[in-house]
Amino acid sequence: MTTFTTSTRSSATVTASPEAVWSAITDPDTVARLTPFLARVTERGEHWVWEMTKVPVLGTSASFTFTERMTFVEHERMEFTHDPAAADGDEIAGVEGWYDLAPSTDGTRLETSMAISVDLPFPRVARSGVEAGMKGVVALMGQRFSQNLLTHLGARAA
Repeated sequence: MTTFTTSTRSSATVTASPEAVWSAITDPDTVARLTPFLARVTERGEHWVWEMTKVPVLGTSASFTFTERMTFVEHERMEFTHDPAAADGDEIAGVEGWYDLAPSTDGTRLETSMAISVDLPFPRVARSGVEAGMKGVVALMGQRFSQNLLTHLGARAA
């Protein structure tokens, strides 16, 4: 197995209140419904267990489950750190990241950063192709999540 990683960072102003955005991004069921390739998110105390559906990777597809330790600063910041020690079994994927929310004159300034890592049965020589594919999937997931979040909130990007 080889570990492959990609990251993403984005920001936008959303014409919804910080409370409404916070409510959406901190509800595991809503997050699962709004995120492509995400089958479910199960809250287990300070952890969320993320279960992905089949995700396309370099001409094949794979399903992933990963356990994240969640930290919240009410209406301001959500952080997630991969915590495989809290998992029920072996995990080959994990995410490190955060969401920041700040009030703005148009609604809420929302920023996010994520680094996604996954162990896959591809040789290291395939790194550039696999990571380019991962970056494309993550970009698609981000775009669709953003669109779905705006629809859910009845908002738009300002």
